[in-house]
Amino acid sequence: MDIYLEKNATYEDVLEAIREVDVNAAVCCTEETIFTLAKEVLVKEKQAGVTVQLVDEQGFAVRQVTSKTPEEDRPTDCQLSTRQAAVVRALEKVLLHCKKEGVQLVGYSDELVAMPVQVDPEDVSPAVALDVETFGVYRGADAIIK
Repeated sequence: MDIYLEKNATYEDVLEAIREVDVNAAVCCTEETIFTLAKEVLVKEKQAGVTVQLVDEQGFAVRQVTSKTPEEDRPTDCQLSTRQAAVVRALEKVLLHCKKEGVQLVGYSDELVAMPVQVDPEDVSPAVALDVETFGVYRGADAIIK
Protein backbone atom coordinates (compact mmCIF):
# COMPACT_ATOMS: atom_id res chain seq x y z
CA MET A 1 0.00 0.00 0.00
CA ASP A 2 1.35 3.42 -0.97
CA ILE A 3 2.30 5.83 1.83
CA TYR A 4 1.45 9.51 1.35
CA LEU A 5 3.63 12.15 2.98
CA GLU A 6 2.15 15.35 4.38
CA LYS A 7 3.08 18.73 2.86
CA ASN A 8 5.13 19.56 5.95
CA ALA A 9 6.89 16.17 6.29
CA THR A 10 10.26 16.20 8.06
CA TYR A 11 13.38 14.14 7.39
CA GLU A 12 12.27 11.73 10.11
CA ASP A 13 8.76 11.41 8.61
CA VAL A 14 10.23 10.58 5.21
CA LEU A 15 12.70 8.09 6.69
CA GLU A 16 9.92 6.33 8.60
CA ALA A 17 7.78 6.09 5.44
CA ILE A 18 10.71 4.76 3.40
CA ARG A 19 11.40 2.08 5.99
CA GLU A 20 7.75 1.04 6.28
CA VAL A 21 6.61 1.04 2.62
CA ASP A 22 5.85 -2.33 1.01
CA VAL A 23 8.16 -3.61 -1.72
CA ASN A 24 5.52 -3.18 -4.44
CA ALA A 25 4.28 0.19 -3.21
CA ALA A 26 5.59 3.76 -3.24
CA VAL A 27 6.14 6.71 -0.95
CA CYS A 28 4.07 9.51 -2.52
CA CYS A 29 4.03 13.26 -2.08
CA THR A 30 2.37 16.23 -3.75
CA GLU A 31 5.07 18.83 -3.09
CA GLU A 32 8.28 19.19 -5.11
CA THR A 33 10.24 20.09 -1.96
CA ILE A 34 9.13 16.90 -0.18
CA PHE A 35 9.97 14.85 -3.31
CA THR A 36 13.48 16.35 -3.30
CA LEU A 37 13.82 15.66 0.43
CA ALA A 38 12.70 12.06 -0.06
CA LYS A 39 15.33 11.52 -2.78
CA GLU A 40 17.99 12.90 -0.43
CA VAL A 41 16.83 10.56 2.35
CA LEU A 42 17.02 7.57 -0.01
CA VAL A 43 20.62 8.35 -0.87
CA LYS A 44 21.78 9.39 2.59
CA GLU A 45 20.18 6.42 4.35
CA LYS A 46 21.12 3.96 1.56
CA GLN A 47 17.61 2.57 1.28
CA ALA A 48 17.50 0.35 -1.83
CA GLY A 49 14.37 -0.89 -3.56
CA VAL A 50 12.16 2.04 -2.58
CA THR A 51 10.05 4.06 -5.02
CA VAL A 52 9.25 7.72 -4.35
CA GLN A 53 6.60 9.45 -6.47
CA LEU A 54 5.61 13.07 -6.95
CA VAL A 55 1.88 12.90 -7.68
CA ASP A 56 -0.59 15.46 -9.00
CA GLU A 57 -4.02 16.35 -7.58
CA GLN A 58 -5.62 13.29 -9.22
CA GLY A 59 -2.98 10.95 -7.80
CA PHE A 60 -1.10 10.36 -11.06
CA ALA A 61 2.69 10.08 -10.82
CA VAL A 62 4.34 13.11 -12.38
CA ARG A 63 7.90 12.09 -11.43
CA GLN A 64 9.26 8.92 -9.93
CA VAL A 65 12.57 7.60 -8.65
CA THR A 66 13.42 4.10 -7.45
CA SER A 67 16.57 3.49 -5.46
CA LYS A 68 18.81 0.58 -6.40
CA THR A 69 22.01 -1.01 -5.30
CA PRO A 70 24.88 -0.78 -7.81
CA GLU A 71 24.40 -4.48 -8.59
CA GLU A 72 20.75 -3.92 -9.49
CA ASP A 73 21.66 -1.11 -11.86
CA ARG A 74 23.73 -3.40 -14.08
CA PRO A 75 22.07 -5.17 -16.97
CA THR A 76 21.34 -8.83 -16.44
CA ASP A 77 23.24 -11.50 -18.33
CA CYS A 78 20.69 -11.17 -21.13
CA GLN A 79 21.42 -8.96 -24.11
CA LEU A 80 19.36 -5.99 -22.96
CA SER A 81 21.06 -2.70 -22.17
CA THR A 82 20.61 -1.11 -18.74
CA ARG A 83 17.95 1.25 -20.11
CA GLN A 84 16.12 -1.60 -21.87
CA ALA A 85 16.17 -3.66 -18.66
CA ALA A 86 14.76 -0.66 -16.78
CA VAL A 87 11.92 -0.43 -19.30
CA VAL A 88 11.15 -4.11 -18.77
CA ARG A 89 11.09 -3.57 -14.98
CA ALA A 90 8.67 -0.66 -15.49
CA LEU A 91 6.47 -2.94 -17.61
CA GLU A 92 6.55 -5.53 -14.83
CA LYS A 93 5.29 -2.88 -12.39
CA VAL A 94 2.43 -2.06 -14.75
CA LEU A 95 1.59 -5.75 -14.99
CA LEU A 96 1.58 -5.96 -11.19
CA HIS A 97 -0.93 -3.08 -11.15
CA CYS A 98 -3.03 -5.03 -13.67
CA LYS A 99 -3.00 -8.02 -11.34
CA LYS A 100 -3.99 -5.88 -8.33
CA GLU A 101 -6.89 -4.37 -10.30
CA GLY A 102 -8.10 -7.72 -11.58
CA VAL A 103 -7.04 -7.26 -15.21
CA GLN A 104 -5.63 -10.16 -17.19
CA LEU A 105 -3.75 -9.81 -20.45
CA VAL A 106 -4.38 -12.48 -23.06
CA GLY A 107 -2.45 -13.02 -26.27
CA TYR A 108 -4.53 -13.86 -29.34
CA SER A 109 -2.18 -14.70 -32.18
CA ASP A 110 -0.48 -11.33 -32.78
CA GLU A 111 -2.96 -9.29 -30.73
CA LEU A 112 -3.00 -8.57 -27.02
CA VAL A 113 -6.26 -7.93 -25.18
CA ALA A 114 -7.20 -7.07 -21.61
CA MET A 115 -10.24 -8.30 -19.72
CA PRO A 116 -11.43 -8.75 -16.14
CA VAL A 117 -10.06 -11.90 -14.47
CA GLN A 118 -13.54 -12.99 -13.45
CA VAL A 119 -14.61 -13.57 -17.09
CA ASP A 120 -15.18 -17.26 -17.66
CA PRO A 121 -12.98 -18.59 -20.49
CA GLU A 122 -16.14 -19.79 -22.24
CA ASP A 123 -17.55 -16.23 -22.20
CA VAL A 124 -14.54 -14.56 -23.83
CA SER A 125 -15.66 -12.37 -26.70
CA PRO A 126 -14.80 -8.99 -28.24
CA ALA A 127 -17.54 -7.51 -26.03
CA VAL A 128 -15.55 -8.21 -22.83
CA ALA A 129 -12.04 -7.73 -24.22
CA LEU A 130 -10.24 -4.45 -24.76
CA ASP A 131 -7.55 -4.38 -27.47
CA VAL A 132 -4.22 -3.23 -26.07
CA GLU A 133 -2.18 -0.91 -28.28
CA THR A 134 1.22 -2.58 -28.27
CA PHE A 135 2.82 -0.32 -30.90
CA GLY A 136 4.19 -3.40 -32.63
CA VAL A 137 6.21 -4.43 -29.57
CA TYR A 138 4.07 -7.48 -28.76
CA ARG A 139 4.10 -10.32 -31.26
CA GLY A 140 2.69 -13.79 -30.77
CA ALA A 141 5.14 -16.67 -30.81
CA ASP A 142 3.60 -17.97 -34.04
CA ALA A 143 4.80 -14.81 -35.82
CA ILE A 144 8.39 -15.34 -34.66
CA ILE A 145 8.84 -19.12 -34.72
CA LYS A 146 8.28 -20.71 -38.11
